[in-house]
Amino acid sequence: MRVEIVAVGTELLLGQIADTNGQWLGEHLAAAGVDSYFHQAVGDNRARIATALRTALARGDAVIACGGLGPTQDDITREAIAEVMNVPLVRHAEISRRIEGFFRARGRAMSPNNLRQADVPRGATVIDQTRGTAPGLICPLGRKVVYAVPGVPHEMAEMFERAILPDLRRRMTEAGEGAGVIMSRVLRTWGTSESALSEALQGRIDALDALDALDAPAQGGGRAGTVTIAFLASGIEGIKVRLTARARDEDGARSALDAEEKEVREVLAATLGDIVFGLDDVSMELAVAALLVEQRLSLGVAESLTGGLIAARLVGVPGASTWLRGGVVAYDSAVKFSVLGVAEGPVVTEEAAIAMARGVRRVLGSAIGLGVTGVAGPDSQEGLAPGTVFVALALPNGVTPSRSLRLPGDRERVRQYSAISALDLLRRTLRTPEHGFEAPTLG
Repeated sequence: MRVEIVAVGTELLLGQIADTNGQWLGEHLAAAGVDSYFHQAVGDNRARIATALRTALARGDAVIACGGLGPTQDDITREAIAEVMNVPLVRHAEISRRIEGFFRARGRAMSPNNLRQADVPRGATVIDQTRGTAPGLICPLGRKVVYAVPGVPHEMAEMFERAILPDLRRRMTEAGEGAGVIMSRVLRTWGTSESALSEALQGRIDALDALDALDAPAQGGGRAGTVTIAFLASGIEGIKVRLTARARDEDGARSALDAEEKEVREVLAATLGDIVFGLDDVSMELAVAALLVEQRLSLGVAESLTGGLIAARLVGVPGASTWLRGGVVAYDSAVKFSVLGVAEGPVVTEEAAIAMARGVRRVLGSAIGLGVTGVAGPDSQEGLAPGTVFVALALPNGVTPSRSLRLPGDRERVRQYSAISALDLLRRTLRTPEHGFEAPTLG
């Protein structure tokens, strides 16, 4: 069963709102084992909505149209569906009474336009509204179907779960399609490029493609499930490697994901090093926090060009007060000299970053100090180009791991890249057994 989502609303095209309904539906269709290969967005124009619906029906078995069912003159999804079905709209008496009762119960005057929501394409089935006024629609076109739901997210979600998903499952059963599920898992990486990831994993991708071709005749995938690998560049949060498994049931999909995650992690570790920092929703700061808690270490941060971005990310982690001592935003060079003990002279150097890390560790009494200095731009500083950054740590055993970076982008990107890169240095150091110090007790 292939389902296409058509989001209706000029505000989507203008970028005034995001299509969260499409995201929600895509996730829930996948969980039900339903393929969704295309998503469209179309403005409030009857001819263009009708074209979008016809295009979607030509490519798939079902369409879910979101939005355009309200009472105003630009809510014309009903009219477009009726045009595609080649039937007239018929005013539904029971829906009319419900809409009138909705306003009467709230003591509000009803504009006659609200009764447009009771217009139904002939032959369509109504999905009763339980949270608003606009009902949904199930509109058959031969063996295919168009579902129409309001654009209000909670109304859309309730109708999908109550009426659309059961109808889709019935249609899949009648078509002889076995039940199945689609599950995804995301490995989050930092410190490499999308092309390098793709090259490193090409062997796995080819192997999975070959397995998928052998398993193609089986509905819903094999017992162990079939898996695909895709990449998603996520800007200042790195690059995500998405593993997607299709199987007959959740256990089969989960087993397939477990096996493939193990393979992918081993390949990446062998070719690109320790670049996987989190799984699914685990951010860099969550990964760092878990290591600090596990090793009973406290942290202090000294920031120059990042101006508090690192501390802000860290305090967003619940329970940060148990391991984060605080931070010093040493933006002015004089603060670096007087507060952190940096030697007077150039401040965009590896030595300055090390001195900042040592200084904040001393000032805040933390087990570890982290220092970052650099040039955010747009102008050069101390003869160094924008994007030149130095990060350092001060560890309890006196060791000061450091890193020099050349980061791309404008001023804001350089600052954001610097923050996550600094946290990544801390993460990698904490994951290295040979850092060689005993963790002191927090407190």
